[in-house]
Amino acid sequence: MPTNFLIYASEATSPSVVKEPVEPPPERESLRILVIGSRRGVTGAVQTLHRLRFAEVGEWSPLMPGPNPGEVMSILTCYILAE
Repeated sequence: MPTNFLIYASEATSPSVVKEPVEPPPERESLRILVIGSRRGVTGAVQTLHRLRFAEVGEWSPLMPGPNPGEVMSILTCYILAE
């Protein structure tokens, strides 16, 4: 766990350190994008979406076997604000 999220016991009792959030964090929902096709097609789509600044290449899952012979797939999970 990153140390900037840790609160020491001596700090937790100090009213100047502990602050109540003004607004609760917004609710998020996950959104999954699935690309299925040939190895060349899937990697090309992932790279194109990267060039369009949609998602980093490393955010996609590794290539996995697709539903049909000769196909692969990759999944991207991102989070959007729920309305």
